[in-house]
Amino acid sequence: MSEGRKLVIVESPAKARTIANYLGEDYEVEASVGHIRDLPQPSELPADMKKGPYGKFAVDVNDGFTPYYEVYSDKKKKVTELKRLLKEADELYLATDEDREGEAIAWHLLEALRPKVPVKRMVFHEITREAIQRALENTRDLDERLVDAQETRRILDRLYGYEVSPVLWRKVRQGLSAGRVQSVATRLVVERERERMAFVPAQYWDISATFTAQQGADAGNQFTAKLTHLDGKRVASGRDFNDAGQLTTKNVVHLDEQGARALVDGLADQPATVQSLETKPYTRRPAAPFTTSTLQQEASRKLRMSSKQTMRVAQGLYENGFITYMRTDSPVLSSQAITAARRQASELYGAEYVSEKPRLYAPKSKGAQEAHEAIRPAGDSFRTPAQVASSLSGDQFKLYELIWKRTVASQMADARGSTASVKIALTDNATSQQAVFSASGTVITFRGFLAAYEEGTDKDRYSDDAQGNDARLPNMTEGDPLAAENLNADGHTTSAPPRYTEASLVKALEERGIGRPSTYAATISTIQDRGYVNNRGQALVPSWLAFAVIRLLEEHFGQLIDYDFTAEMESDLDEIAAGQTDRVAWLTHFYFGDEAQESKGLKELVDTLGEIDARDINTVPIGDGIVLRVGRYGPYVEDLSQPVAEGENPPRASVPDEVAPDELTPHKARELLETQADGDIALGVDPESGREIIAKAGRFGPYVTEVIPEPEFDENMTAAAKKKAKAALPKPRTASLFKSQSLQTVTLEEALKLLSLPRIVGQDPETGTDITAQNGRYGPYLKKGTDSRTLASEEQLLTITLEEALEVYKQPKRGRGATASAPLKELGIDPTSEKPIVIKDGRFGPYVTDGKTNRTLPKDATIESVTFEQAVELLAEKRAKGPVKRTTRASTAKKATTKKTTTKKSTTRTTKKTAE
Repeated sequence: MSEGRKLVIVESPAKARTIANYLGEDYEVEASVGHIRDLPQPSELPADMKKGPYGKFAVDVNDGFTPYYEVYSDKKKKVTELKRLLKEADELYLATDEDREGEAIAWHLLEALRPKVPVKRMVFHEITREAIQRALENTRDLDERLVDAQETRRILDRLYGYEVSPVLWRKVRQGLSAGRVQSVATRLVVERERERMAFVPAQYWDISATFTAQQGADAGNQFTAKLTHLDGKRVASGRDFNDAGQLTTKNVVHLDEQGARALVDGLADQPATVQSLETKPYTRRPAAPFTTSTLQQEASRKLRMSSKQTMRVAQGLYENGFITYMRTDSPVLSSQAITAARRQASELYGAEYVSEKPRLYAPKSKGAQEAHEAIRPAGDSFRTPAQVASSLSGDQFKLYELIWKRTVASQMADARGSTASVKIALTDNATSQQAVFSASGTVITFRGFLAAYEEGTDKDRYSDDAQGNDARLPNMTEGDPLAAENLNADGHTTSAPPRYTEASLVKALEERGIGRPSTYAATISTIQDRGYVNNRGQALVPSWLAFAVIRLLEEHFGQLIDYDFTAEMESDLDEIAAGQTDRVAWLTHFYFGDEAQESKGLKELVDTLGEIDARDINTVPIGDGIVLRVGRYGPYVEDLSQPVAEGENPPRASVPDEVAPDELTPHKARELLETQADGDIALGVDPESGREIIAKAGRFGPYVTEVIPEPEFDENMTAAAKKKAKAALPKPRTASLFKSQSLQTVTLEEALKLLSLPRIVGQDPETGTDITAQNGRYGPYLKKGTDSRTLASEEQLLTITLEEALEVYKQPKRGRGATASAPLKELGIDPTSEKPIVIKDGRFGPYVTDGKTNRTLPKDATIESVTFEQAVELLAEKRAKGPVKRTTRASTAKKATTKKTTTKKSTTRTTKKTAE
């Protein structure tokens, strides 16, 4: 290793600080704070490029799919700083993550910095002193194949999104997005909801009984068994019915209520005999160490953590040296890790709890190659949860403990025991039919790995059918008499297919080979942020908007959201990473198609769309002549079964957000139509004006208004005169209902108070200016001349006094008339802006800011849990996205930007782990 000053570049400040602790004074460790370059928005291209080949995608599709890159505006200072440090260095070490994305970041750094000193690629799976030293001694060159694969992925996603999303804007709603993986993930959730909507429940009955042993040492011991056979035929359970409610299994007995109760009566007081008893040895192996996917699934099941939250917490654990790299497809453990796990299992549980030979786990995915080891505790010897308890708290401790338990358990012995299955025969006194009850029980005689960890499972749709349990059955032999009592007939309804949870959706995507596990968290977050999927507890419920989007994609871009096609794309990208496929040829085939193979490319799919009936795409039949429409302002139902006059709309009613798609039956739709009944609910007469006050359902929500009587016309009046007389009528007062009010409960008194708004609270004693309380587009506020201040609640509009209003105006002003608040938490100095980072409370909840850039905290983050490193990355991500573009009627002149170097290298970068 040469002497002199060495510059080491990593992604995050936290990672930089941890690594710097393990390196000497000759090393300068600096963070790029995420990505430094990406494809710009076409609207942000230099003026002379907007009409050229880069104008549509920032990628020249006719010249080898050459991308155009720009350094993020907020990263220019960082790049300048890195160049300065590089001038003082004798060597450059690129220590970004060892996966495709990390390799691409390293490549972009090389392209931007253009180093003239030796460059070494430094890779490691954990941030420990030993791992960093090993990485320094085993550097390598940049892997161009990995860069090719990742940048192909980025160009692919740009082409996909920029060609398909505009179709959604025109036919469904502005601002929507389509993506290679996010659209397929949304389709999975929508298809499951369609199955639930089409599901027809079936009724079936079963019988359970309590049996008591009569002989031997276990005499008097009881257990429960279920009826499984009647006269040699199996009794039907939920698994025997399809989703249309039809019995699909032949030669089974379908018990109804009458038959089940009659059988209970016929079996009462009848002798029971052990017909057969079978005992088998039971063995259970431990689960493999965590991959990205299985960690997300298990953290969801056991810790109730979202995929996004899991990955954020794991990132912090990795960067601070507690676990190995958290984006991996491989369950493989290094030899050092296997030794550490076996040694710790022996020390904590005893030598007999360790497997005889080291357990080796192979990747299930053929494309598993991103960071070649499982997620495990860092180091050549593991720290127990007790040893890290003082350093970790909250979610970090819980996740570390989960990873530690899974890793140690993976090298422990099998759990062993025995499973006994018994069949008990009784004879129906009335029909002489033989009824057979069955039960099984597993007894664990040696816990093995279960002493450390047991893998969670997702809810079983057919849990009611289960016959077994973990209870010990009494010792019995064939022919033994048993006492039967507590015979109960139980009715059941078949269950609809369960909705996906984040855990089961991740599992489904991985099983189908769709996307990369490292991006699943971002994918799920994207479809939630776009309004395609909502959470109901752990379940993922698709919105009606998702129904419209998926229908359009299925009917006009079916190839792009085909599960097999999407999985094949992932395999093709793996082949590019392996150097087996040329990226330009592959992108050409994807975008332009192949006439010889008669396969359409993306461009032809978009160019030959033809007419798309937007109204039809946004319509979902509900039944009985009722349809749901996805409107601009939300979903609503229409009753097309009722005749209406020409030019009038059929009866309509808004669909509340809390009504899931599978709950919107024709009966429920009619309930909504009846309760909203054109929105006209008579409340009474205003005693002052004598006008009728009504409540209505409007396109912007429920409101109250007054009815202005129609003028009386002379029969000789012309149409123009009548029109003029109508125009002279006063406009009716109108007011939106408060969020705490509803059409069904609002009273005349409440309506009159609403119609009294805006309300004059009083006059400013200093200026004499009226202070009014008003309800606006952004909520309730006070207004004094041009000075506005936000109110805390709508109810304050009616109750705030002049003294209280003056107190509000004494507070410093911020934002849209809101009063300034003290920081909720101070975190430190931002490395990019060099300004203090604080958390404040805003109109949309708590947010992190450095005084210039604001970023709302993620839904799964709390003020207490946000660390300095997380805040830095949140702000960096927000800066990378750039300012939100606001469209105006007049086009605005844009500043010409300095043209950056365009490279023929067919690669490009994303702001964060791509959501695909």
